[in-house]
Amino acid sequence: MDLIAAGMSNLTYVVTPEGGSADDAVILRRPPTGAVLATAHDMVREHRVISALGPTAVPVPRTLHLCTDTDVLGAPFYVMERVLGVHVVSELPPGYADEPAERRAIGEGLIDVLADLHSVDHVAVGLEDFGRPEGFMARQVRRWTKQWDATRDRDRPGLDALAARLAETVPETQRSGIVHGDYRLDNCLLDPGTPGRIKAVLDWEMSTVGDPLADLGMLHVYWPQTGEDLPATQSSVTALRGFPSRADVAERYAKRTGTDLSELNWYVGFAYFKFAAIVAGIVARSAAGAMAGKDTAGYADRIDPCVELGRAALDDGAI
Repeated sequence: MDLIAAGMSNLTYVVTPEGGSADDAVILRRPPTGAVLATAHDMVREHRVISALGPTAVPVPRTLHLCTDTDVLGAPFYVMERVLGVHVVSELPPGYADEPAERRAIGEGLIDVLADLHSVDHVAVGLEDFGRPEGFMARQVRRWTKQWDATRDRDRPGLDALAARLAETVPETQRSGIVHGDYRLDNCLLDPGTPGRIKAVLDWEMSTVGDPLADLGMLHVYWPQTGEDLPATQSSVTALRGFPSRADVAERYAKRTGTDLSELNWYVGFAYFKFAAIVAGIVARSAAGAMAGKDTAGYADRIDPCVELGRAALDDGAI
């Protein structure tokens, strides 16, 4: 059993049966070792949403088994098929999607899959009680404001002002649907032979039923354009020539879903606020010595620029 993804997220292992080959391997997902929050890293919940999406147009791995007996591995876990694909984090692999047209296809594929996810009838696939869509965004603002209050590294009046402004201006939800919670390029596997095809969407641990525009707002945060060096982005891949612009992302999503995006700037502003709160939490844990072995240098310097970008989204519609 080989660990392939760790950190503060759920742990992912490749498991090859004794005497078997790589073709026989499967993927095992379990919570991190040690103490975790009671509501976090819920294997039953993650297994449930992936299983429900299996028959839909959303590409997800096929689930094989869920085990809730903690005597087996010390925690609940589930097993799913191993999907072989290209995992893009900070750069495209050499020789993959070298042409602008292929890069545009990747971007459009990401948008289309997100639109397909948000078009799934969550009640029809058995997820009617998977979340509380009423008041979803207001609760999200309160949740991440509370998170920021609990992990303050120093006084940041700009972040406090952004939190207050978001709370006062929550838009009315147009419709409710399945929200991935962390949808971005590096949480997907791409087809090795067809760059524009998404083979699988991964990491569903933050998924729920709520306002789908929360996903689109966060995708904008993770989507730098040519010539930008945004502090919130973890990858500059979408800034490569050929990838759609953020305006293209919004236009294609709107056409595919029929969603009114006149309030999208609020969701982008919230996404920058959420990102700033997440980074502040990392900074606080690092200061407390709880991030041993992880390089968090420069993280604190990313908070205020995120706040400014969130403010600009609300003030100017600068997204």
